[in-house]
Amino acid sequence: MPHMHPLQQAKTFDFVVNDRITSTSMWKRMESLVEGTSALSMTKTEKPFLGAREKTLQYVMNYKPENKDVKHLRVLLFGPVGAGKSSFINSVNNIIRGRMSVFAATSATTSDKSFTRSFETHQIRTGRGTSKAFYPIVFNDIMGLEEGTDHGVRAEDIKLAMMGHMKEGYKFNHQTPLSERDPGYNQNPSPDDKVHVLVCVLSANSAEITDSVLQKMKDIREMARDLGIPQMAIVTNIDCACAEIEKDLKNVYKSKHLKKKMSEFSSAVGISMNCIFPMKNYSEEIDLDDDVDTLILSALKHVIDFGDDFIESMQMENS
Repeated sequence: MPHMHPLQQAKTFDFVVNDRITSTSMWKRMESLVEGTSALSMTKTEKPFLGAREKTLQYVMNYKPENKDVKHLRVLLFGPVGAGKSSFINSVNNIIRGRMSVFAATSATTSDKSFTRSFETHQIRTGRGTSKAFYPIVFNDIMGLEEGTDHGVRAEDIKLAMMGHMKEGYKFNHQTPLSERDPGYNQNPSPDDKVHVLVCVLSANSAEITDSVLQKMKDIREMARDLGIPQMAIVTNIDCACAEIEKDLKNVYKSKHLKKKMSEFSSAVGISMNCIFPMKNYSEEIDLDDDVDTLILSALKHVIDFGDDFIESMQMENS
């Protein structure tokens, strides 16, 4: 039997079973909100998406870790090349700052090679001038998972990043993993350096994930499990995968095609359906959109919930 983190043995994280709706009930609940309701017939205040946006945005904006040793909830994003990791960071930044911006560098071209080459921490700035501050969630963007054993980020490097041993700016080397002798190795990581939630990013519009990439994802998830780190997934590009969603984003929970795609992801990757969140990153828009925000904020709220549970468990373990 694989070694498990002691906190996992005590409780297999409340986010899996407690106060969380199942995948089937989640889908039916959201279907009931939009079933038989025309977007044209709804007033602005009647749109279920709009009401959810304001409530969730307030929840997200009010978040702050309550562990004195942790200033930021640290989120590590991983997934296949081109899944939308950097675009997700940019999208969250847009919503938190209330305007469109370019934050994490992204590539507008399709490639099987990762655009991100180094370990980067993205902090979201709030306020301006003397009132400038940083939002208490940081995102670590890493090199994408590429086809083959000799390409893309190595699973061993992701484990070291999760443990807080990887320094900012470390350049990934697919031939050699980070070692203790490397200047990019953090010998004494603090609780703030460690990853508090692992997020797998997948594209609904991508081709079938290859066996070698799936194996890397499985290895990474098992490493996170052994460290006790909670995991979830976000599915991007849902508008590109389904014509009905492209026509109206509120059709997301009515789409049988997307539900089937997410179920396939769940089976292939091993993440339960109630921990997979569909969304669309900002890409073509020049202004913020309430419906786009609603899905992103839903995913972000659960990132906060899962990560904060882990931060709290760290505090209990050290007390």
